Amino acid sequence: MLIVTSISELQREISRVSPSQKIGFVPTMGALHSGHESLIQRAVTETDFVVVSIFVNPLQFGKNEDLDQYPRPLEQDKAICKQLGVKLLFTPSVTEIYPSEEETTIVNPPTAMTSVLCGKYRQGHFQGVATIVTKLFNLVRPNVAYFGQKDAQQVAIIQKMTKDLNIPVKVQSCPVIREKSGLALSSRNQYLSSEEKEKATLLYRSLSKAQRAFQEGQRDCQKLLQIVKEEFRSPQTPLNKGGLNLDNSLNKESLNLNDSLNKKGLNDINIQLQYVEIVEPKTLQPLTEISDSALIAIAAYIGNTRLIDNVILTVTKPIIALDGPAGAGKSTVSRRLARELGYVYLDTGAMYRAITWLVMENNINVEDEESIASLVANVQLELLPSDNLQIPVTVKINGQDITKEIRTPRVTNQVSKVAAQSAVREKMVALQQEYGAKGGIVAEGRDIGTNVFPHAQLKIFLTATPQARAKRRLIDLQNQGESNIDLDTLIKEIEERDYLDSTRAIAPLKKAEDAIELITDNLTIDQVIEKIKSYLILV
Repeated sequence: MLIVTSISELQREISRVSPSQKIGFVPTMGALHSGHESLIQRAVTETDFVVVSIFVNPLQFGKNEDLDQYPRPLEQDKAICKQLGVKLLFTPSVTEIYPSEEETTIVNPPTAMTSVLCGKYRQGHFQGVATIVTKLFNLVRPNVAYFGQKDAQQVAIIQKMTKDLNIPVKVQSCPVIREKSGLALSSRNQYLSSEEKEKATLLYRSLSKAQRAFQEGQRDCQKLLQIVKEEFRSPQTPLNKGGLNLDNSLNKESLNLNDSLNKKGLNDINIQLQYVEIVEPKTLQPLTEISDSALIAIAAYIGNTRLIDNVILTVTKPIIALDGPAGAGKSTVSRRLARELGYVYLDTGAMYRAITWLVMENNINVEDEESIASLVANVQLELLPSDNLQIPVTVKINGQDITKEIRTPRVTNQVSKVAAQSAVREKMVALQQEYGAKGGIVAEGRDIGTNVFPHAQLKIFLTATPQARAKRRLIDLQNQGESNIDLDTLIKEIEERDYLDSTRAIAPLKKAEDAIELITDNLTIDQVIEKIKSYLILV
């Protein structure tokens, strides 16, 4: 990993990147945690040359905010970036970024987007964000830039800005990463004591309660907001004892909780709801009724630390993504789950098998990436519903039904090599995302939750030991009329395939940060399905 501190060094190194390489960029203020790591990991997975910047931007801090106290563990951050495979780390000083003694040119996003939510309480913050992001985009010239959905307002503003200014970068929003308690990861969590961190779970708990009401049919925004406010009034928080009126938005300037609550001899940990609002996710404009999708966002003080969080509410049926190794029961669970829920079953494994069959049918070497890329460029692949649960889907490629052909050992033994190629994965992922755009699907594969549908509302990582999976595979092959199949050979093949899939450069097999792991060794298919359905009510 190369570390540069000057703009001239950065530009020199960026100029050396091959035009054929895709540049991924993760701008940060340092104090890296698992949320940042998930952004970097995704960039490493999806792009060829990953750049990370660490810069605590003074323009986005207001008066009395924590600029001087903001954590700066640079050496620790460097180690994290190196371990994750970052190619270039940019760590400039303030004078390097803002060298002029004169006032800096400020990028000013639409007022309608910067004056709502956090913008009401952090004057100039989003102008500072837009300015530094624009500057960094111009310097790094990335193909894709990765941001966390926890900062939903920031993401919406940057997406709008890049579109309006014709900046040629894809702004990729990535899921909120949470602790087991539900607390959204944030660099500012370092300010919290263990007791304050426990109290901070109130943010996500209140949002989740409103989300459940939405899933049960509540569409009135005021009623959903009231649910959140009632949680902040509940006996487990000191606000109830203080008798504060949460119907009015509170801010730290208008009410000093350290004085008003402590004088009453209340709990030493003060909790202050600053705002909770429901807005349209892209425009950030307030909603009164949810007809499509909405963002419910919250900000609150836990002690002296300001935290934010949000969840997306969507009327569209969710995407259920099942990742994990082959032979863990994904296909059987997925197609039965889809049938029981009335969802569409997306058999991604069948798609890669179909391409592998086509490669072999055309006598192309499975390692000839150039020929395979040309072959798949204009391929026509169809997945059609099947009434037979023993046959996941009817698969047609270029009009030919190859449903049975793709399940043979000949195809199985080569599919990992073909699936690992960038041209194949790009074509299949694009097609899969087209299927998923309408929601209401059950999709399974080896990178569904991490790469294809990173925003899936429910992610399940199904796994089992190689021994258990080999036994299942043996039964499947025997049912297909195959003989002379050795169990030990199957175990070895499964272990080799797991290694290939988990170490490949593109979209490796791994558990998504926000996925639920289900070990299926001792569970029946019915039990696995019931467990997944029980998780669905939490989405």
